[in-house]
Amino acid sequence: EMRLVESGGGLVQPGGSLRLSCVSSGFPSRGYDITWVRQVPGQGFEWVSSIGSNGSTVYADSVKGRFTSSRDNAKNTIYLQMNNLKIEDTAVYYCATGWINRYRLWGGPGTQVTVSS
Repeated sequence: EMRLVESGGGLVQPGGSLRLSCVSSGFPSRGYDITWVRQVPGQGFEWVSSIGSNGSTVYADSVKGRFTSSRDNAKNTIYLQMNNLKIEDTAVYYCATGWINRYRLWGGPGTQVTVSS
């Protein structure tokens, strides 16, 4: 069964940092573009970042310069380093296969990021 599982969220103060992880199971993530999206309860998904199978990255304007995506193919893991977090970054974060707004979620639980003073 193909699955992506997110972890690493938590509660941080504005200006703080977190690193999210996305681990694939049932398939090697190295051959896939991986996208991060986030969702605030009651709202739709918002695209955050995508990392290509070749390591190329793109970011939403709202996170550009603060978030960095990377991947460790040996560990089937994709990371999202989030720095200088803002209150408006509060959401549940999910990873998916795909590129920018063409993505597929794989049933992961998501990971809650809460930015609050």
